[in-house]
Amino acid sequence: MLPYKRSERVGDLIREEVADIIMYRLKDPRIGFVTVTGVDLSADLKLAKVYVSILKEEERDLTLDILNSSKNFIRSLLTKRLKMKFIPAIEFRIDTSIEYGFKIDKLLKEIKEGDADT
Repeated sequence: MLPYKRSERVGDLIREEVADIIMYRLKDPRIGFVTVTGVDLSADLKLAKVYVSILKEEERDLTLDILNSSKNFIRSLLTKRLKMKFIPAIEFRIDTSIEYGFKIDKLLKEIKEGDADT
């Protein structure tokens, strides 16, 4: 038996393929440095929420709009690359976990500095 669910395995495969498509096949010059950090796939494999991290904060909204407008193109390329009966609908979202990690790290440093002062 495999160690994790099919939706997780397919999600990992979709993450790799979408990252490759964005890097090499999407020819929009307005897209900056984008990292595909994860994919949450519904249990019925009908919807894939693709989480991306965008380097420059000022370009996030524009890049997310570009990605969402090109999701049909990306899905059509996934159809050719993946051997699946049904390719899930794609929805791009900003991954906030990295920012959350920086916030927690900053708070821990402030606590540590506060303890050193007393």
